[in-house]
Amino acid sequence: MTPAGLRAFGSRWGWVLAVAVAVSTVPFLTSNTFLVKILTLAAVNVIVVGGLALLFGYAGQVSLGHAAFVGIGAYAATYLTSVAGWPWPAAAAAAVALSVAGGLLLALPSLRLRGHYLAMATLGFGEIVHLGFVEAEPLTGGVDGMRVPPAVVAGLDLSTPAASYLLTWGCALLAMVVLRNVVTRRPGRAMLAMHGSEEGAVACGIDLTGWKVAAFGVSAALAGLAGVLYAQRTGFVSPSQFGLTASILFVAMAVLGGARSLLGPAVAAVLLTLLPYIDALVPGLPRAAAEFVQAWVEVLVGFVIIAVMLFAPSGLAGLMRGAAARLRPASGPADTGAEEDAAAGGGEAA
Repeated sequence: MTPAGLRAFGSRWGWVLAVAVAVSTVPFLTSNTFLVKILTLAAVNVIVVGGLALLFGYAGQVSLGHAAFVGIGAYAATYLTSVAGWPWPAAAAAAVALSVAGGLLLALPSLRLRGHYLAMATLGFGEIVHLGFVEAEPLTGGVDGMRVPPAVVAGLDLSTPAASYLLTWGCALLAMVVLRNVVTRRPGRAMLAMHGSEEGAVACGIDLTGWKVAAFGVSAALAGLAGVLYAQRTGFVSPSQFGLTASILFVAMAVLGGARSLLGPAVAAVLLTLLPYIDALVPGLPRAAAEFVQAWVEVLVGFVIIAVMLFAPSGLAGLMRGAAARLRPASGPADTGAEEDAAAGGGEAA
C-alpha cells in the first residue's frame, strides 16, 4: 500500500478505532451500573436510528412504525429463548430474520405510496403490530409482558451490565461502519438519486423496487437487532415499550440529527436517550431543574426539533460540518464538505 493509501486508510478507520477504544473503557472507569445501563440503551437507539437514517435520510422513505420492528425482535428472541428453549445466538438470528420479513412486508406499500400516504401506511403497520403484541397473550404475555431470560453464550452471561454494554456498543459501531460503507458506495448513490427524483432515477436505470425493498429490509434488520439487545438489557418486554411514542421518538432523533447523515442521527440518538436521565449525568443539577426536564421531556424535544428545522435545517450533522469547516485550515476547497456530502453529490450525479 502506498503512503497516500496508508494515510487514507488511517483517516478512514482512525476515528472508528478511537471511538471504539473510548467507548469500551467506560465500564472499567465507573462502578455506576445505572449509568452503564442508560448508555447501553443509548447504543440500542443508535442502531435503530442508524437504520432509520438510511431509510429516511437516504432512500427518502418515511416510517412511523419502526418501534414495531424493535418489538418483533425483542418478543421473538424472548419467546424462542424462554419458551422454545433455543440458544440465545440462534434466537437472536431468527428474531432479526423475522424483523426483516416485517420490513419486506412494509416495503410493499412503499412501491405505490409516497409522502403522507406512505407515512400513514407505516403508522397503521406499527399500530397493528402493537395491537398484536397485546392480543397474542399466549405468545407475548399480553399487557403483562414477558420476562427475558439471561443471554448466555458459551457459559458467558451477556446480561451483566458490562457485558451487555460492550456487546451493544460493539453492534452499534459495527452497524455504523456497515451503513457508512453502504451510503458512500453505489447503493447509497442509488438511494440518494431515488430520494431526489424517482423519475430521474428510473431514467438513469436505477431499480426503484429493489432499492426500496433493500432499504426497508436493512432498516428493519437493524431495528430487530436493537430489539434483541434491548430485551436482554432490560430483562422485560411489554407492548407499551413498542408503541407510537417510541416510533415518533426514533423519527425525531433522525430529523434532529439531519438527513443524508449517519453521524448526526447517532449523536441525536445518544442525546435524546440521555435527556430524561439528566439528573444522573450532571452532578449538582438542582432537583427542580431535573424534575422539569423529566416532566416536559417530550415538549422540550418538540421545541428543539422545531428550532432545528427553522434555524438549522441540516440538523446536528450540518452544525457539526460547519464547526469542522471553521476549525479546518483553509488549505483545500475539496475539504469544505464532509464525506457524506460527497456521497450526496455523487447521488445527485447518479
